[in-house]
Order: sequence, then structure tokens, then C-alpha cells
Amino acid sequence: MDRRERAKVTDMEPNLDSLKIKIFGDGADRKAMVDLYRNPRIKGFTTNPTLMRKDGVGDYERFAREVLDAIRDRPISFEVLSDEMDDMERQARKIASWGENANVKIPITNTRRVSSMPLVGRLARDGIKVNVTGVTTLDQVTAAGEALAQGHAFSIVSVFGGRIADTGRDPVPMMAAAAQTLRPLAHVELLWASPRELLNIFQADAVGCHIITVTADILKKLPLVGKDLDQYSLETVQMFRDDAVKAGYVL
Repeated sequence: MDRRERAKVTDMEPNLDSLKIKIFGDGADRKAMVDLYRNPRIKGFTTNPTLMRKDGVGDYERFAREVLDAIRDRPISFEVLSDEMDDMERQARKIASWGENANVKIPITNTRRVSSMPLVGRLARDGIKVNVTGVTTLDQVTAAGEALAQGHAFSIVSVFGGRIADTGRDPVPMMAAAAQTLRPLAHVELLWASPRELLNIFQADAVGCHIITVTADILKKLPLVGKDLDQYSLETVQMFRDDAVKAGYVL
């Protein structure tokens, strides 16, 4: 690599202030969510039953209402629990009643592969803010967009880029195609779900995603963005040296 090529690589420095994408916090720790709410970079929140169980949430509705009472001006997504479409609809309407900024997460299908898009269409027509979740294919993105096109309320399609990557597939081309598919729908935003590393934020921004939902572990790495790589190299070497000394290793 010659000097000019090295200069190009050096110039490709990431910058949080240049991002257009909105960062949502992902979790179910109420205190942590309220703390993140004070960070102007965090534009909304998502959660799900798995995260709630992990964080020890015992009463779903109480937890949701407490969060919505503390955070009133940023979207927060809460998921329905039922596997039956009729009860799923009842739960969706109940969640929507909890707050103006509550988005209702509806899975793309139930556990029997029955599409929930007819339900999403009804909710969209009634002005309920829907977050279609569990999406992993472009066909599902298209179906979600068609259902949400029946309404005009702010809605989200959550494509699980991290889970796609877990299968050995590159999620970036698919997320770019998903963004193109949803582009005609001004009220529908594409969310990159389940990111695995901080780099995903910049990838999602580059391909036109509107939102990326990020766990606390990844958010802790935000101060590393743009860090001098020579300094990071030195700190890495120092870490290995310190741990070797602390462990008392000898050769």
C-alpha cells in the first residue's frame, strides 16, 4: 500500500456527530433506561419479554407504565405476549393505551408461522404505532411495509441484522435493500435490531436505516469511536503485560 492509499484509510475516521441514524437503547432495566434518557444521543427505546425476564421484571404492565411515566417524549416499544391473533390484538390495543409514545411490537408471525400482517393492517388503520419485529427476510419486509401502508401513524420495521449475521450471511446488502423497499413510506422507519458490535451503527447509517437499537454493553463502547489506533495498540499491549504480571506468570 503506497502513501496515498494509507492516507485514504487514515481519512476514514468514524464520527458520531456525522451520523443521521437514531440510536435507541435496548434493555429492560428501568433505572438504566432513565439514565440513558438523559443522554441526548439516545432517541428512543426498545425492549422485549426476553430482556425483561433477564432483568428480573416481574410485573409487565407495572414496569411498562413506570418507564412511560418517566420517559414521555421518546418512542418506547413494548411487545405483545400472546400467540393467538385475537388476544394479540387485545393486548396491542391495551399497550397502545398506556402512553402516546408507546409503540406496540407485533411479531411478523406467531409461533405456528401464521402471518400477523392482517392484524398489523388493522392496527395501522386505527392509528396505532406498530413495531413489526422478528423480521429476517426481504419478503417479510415487503409484507410488513404493505400492512403498515394502510395507516399513517409512525411505525417501525425491525430487521434483525445481528441474527442474520449469526447465520454467516452479510446483513448489510439486505438492510440496504430493506431501506429501499420501505423508502416510499414516509411514516415507516427501518430499524437494525440485534447489533453485535459498534461498527454496526455506522453500517446501518451508511445503508439508510433510520434507527438502530443498541444494548448497554455496546453503548459503553461509544467513547471508543474515533480513538487513535496507535494509542489503542499501546493500551492493548499494556493490558497483556499487566495481566501477565498480576497472574505471576514466568517462563
